[in-house]
Amino acid sequence: MTRLDALTSWHADWKGLRVVVLGLSVTGFSTADTLTEVGADVLVLSESASDEYERLVPVIGAQLELGPLSEVPEVLREFGADVVVASPGFSPSHPVIRWVQESGIALWGDVELAWRVRDKVVRADGTPADWVLITGTNGKTTTTQLTASLLVAGGLRAAPCGNIGIPVLDAVRDPAGFDVLVVELSSHQLWYIAQSSAAGELVPYASVCLNLADDHLVWHGSAEAYRATKAIVYRNTRVVCVYNKADAATQHMVEEADVTEGARAIGFDLGVPGPSDLGVVDGILADRAFLDDRRNSALEITTLADLENAGLSASHIVQNILAATALARSLGTTPEAIRSALQAFRLDEHRIQVIARHQGITWVDDSKATNPHAAASSLRAYPGAVWIVGGDLKGVDLSELVADAGRIARAALVIGAERTEVVAAFERHAPAVPVIEVVTGETEDVMTRVVELAAGIVTDGGTVLLAPAAASFDQFTSYADRGHRFADAVRTWIERGSADDADSSPTAH
Repeated sequence: MTRLDALTSWHADWKGLRVVVLGLSVTGFSTADTLTEVGADVLVLSESASDEYERLVPVIGAQLELGPLSEVPEVLREFGADVVVASPGFSPSHPVIRWVQESGIALWGDVELAWRVRDKVVRADGTPADWVLITGTNGKTTTTQLTASLLVAGGLRAAPCGNIGIPVLDAVRDPAGFDVLVVELSSHQLWYIAQSSAAGELVPYASVCLNLADDHLVWHGSAEAYRATKAIVYRNTRVVCVYNKADAATQHMVEEADVTEGARAIGFDLGVPGPSDLGVVDGILADRAFLDDRRNSALEITTLADLENAGLSASHIVQNILAATALARSLGTTPEAIRSALQAFRLDEHRIQVIARHQGITWVDDSKATNPHAAASSLRAYPGAVWIVGGDLKGVDLSELVADAGRIARAALVIGAERTEVVAAFERHAPAVPVIEVVTGETEDVMTRVVELAAGIVTDGGTVLLAPAAASFDQFTSYADRGHRFADAVRTWIERGSADDADSSPTAH
């Protein structure tokens, strides 16, 4: 057994282990902080850092080197690392990652490190929190939030963490402790998990891949590599593997997964559920998986009418609810507790968020629809919308999206650095849809121009939908920034229209 094989507990001997941490965002700092706390010798390498992290790294007892990482820095070669822990932004093709693997140095992600030290805080019975893993091309964050909310409603101490924005290491080290960690995993994080040795392999209580569509192809290198990486979520699952019956790829993942003996496969979709499934019957969300007489009966979870009242009735959100319900039911949450939690649950900003209804026009912000699969769901929820689309395509072709869902749009406003590709997709696959390429001057805000153009096209009773099907970094700092600027532009347009109406109204005498 090597030294690294023995490091499977917070209480193991980590002292003097030489670790390089790549990247100094929230994940990188959490990693460095954890490693210095257990006594490792830590070198942090990053191209840049916030003032706060640059100040704190020496305080926690780690060494920080800032500078270009396009080539392997000499300080890394000389450090003599036992293991490198990389932030998930470092792709498999990154020169530093390639050098680490070619050098035979162990390569971890922060999630593997968190799994190894997960016993820092334990439950009353002396065991660490169970882990529930959630991935998919779309709906990860919503399902993670839903699952944690449902578990809390069922009386468990549960925390959402991972790709949702809270590092898993922070959750593991929280002194309050949890019964369940609900871990959202990106494909980047899963790729690092796939590099784990046997000692570092995760053994989740339950897992789900919500759906699969092309995304992050540049990062992974191919659609096949992306699919294989997503399938890692099911590996070693102990109790329940949840899959999407409407997405054959997720079912195949479960069928091919090397799970713990006795783990059940639980399907969900919007159709009538079979035994061991969750689905919808006559407007009722039904559970035929977690009851004794599942061949002849079902349990009512909630109704589509109740979900509509809570703003949760879009078809892809209902699928997220079914997946979260399956995960929560596997841990004992009752239908009554789930129904109550759903009545109080609200979606995050930038996820099919209605930001205004004015003069018969509905303005919808789904800036979080950063790939074609997510945008297609939005377009089906709002057929006939004026569609704002485009940005950083991440190597993904929009042809299938435009041919399938884009043709139902009232018109398309194309933004972003890769407008030519988007316009060409409409010319080939939806030539009847009016397309406007949004070009702005250096001083003109793109969203101000988008809203002005959309307002001139949309009709009374219509919808303007921001669902870009692309990443935001070509024109904005994040999808949230893109959504906020869209919302601000809409509100400014409404206020200006109201002022114009006031100016033109008759003067009272």
